[in-house]
Amino acid sequence: MIDWKAIDTVLLDMDGTLLDLHFDNQFWQHFLPARYAEHHQIEPQAALEELYQRFDAKRHSIEWYCTDYWSEQLAMDIPALKQELRHLIAIRPRAIDFLGYLGVRSIQRVLITNAHRHSLEIKLEETGIDQHLDHVFSSHDFGVPKEDISFWTKLAQQVDFEPSRTLFIDDTETMLESAAAHGIQYLLCIRQPDSSREPRMDLSFPALDCFGDLLPTKNKHSHG
Repeated sequence: MIDWKAIDTVLLDMDGTLLDLHFDNQFWQHFLPARYAEHHQIEPQAALEELYQRFDAKRHSIEWYCTDYWSEQLAMDIPALKQELRHLIAIRPRAIDFLGYLGVRSIQRVLITNAHRHSLEIKLEETGIDQHLDHVFSSHDFGVPKEDISFWTKLAQQVDFEPSRTLFIDDTETMLESAAAHGIQYLLCIRQPDSSREPRMDLSFPALDCFGDLLPTKNKHSHG
């Protein structure tokens, strides 16, 4: 699928790419609404509708991803609530094998996520994936989310990468479109970000089922 001789850098999303999106979906769509209803003494359905309306109003903005913002807006400690559900945080199959393969080939491995630093720290503590990465960046470091074209210019000021020799893997097509606009040559979309949901068959970008599919045949069945 990929000619690794043509790649110097791999940019990787976190939630839904290196990590299973199940944790995030459970938290924002089920756990938080239930706790919000309990905290504010309102009906669960009313809580769900109110939260979704608030979330939609901030979609694709940096606030949408900001735990500080939502802690203030909802009068709840979002990072503390995430700690209660952290047992659901999981690495996607063969992700560590893939990162190890890139390391052996001396290909730069850069995590770029829209997750707030609070969320990022919880996930790094739980999984240790940062031990297999060369750089870790949150879009909050730059003040703009990945879907904003200026994100890529700001990223390029912090880490050296040549767009024509870079692969970017994400589970959201909006992010991939933004990267394409910056000139990033190789783009892959995760077909099944959440292991508890059906794979998506209508993607506009080349789809990746498993990181093992990117490994040479002799590495496809290794452990880890």
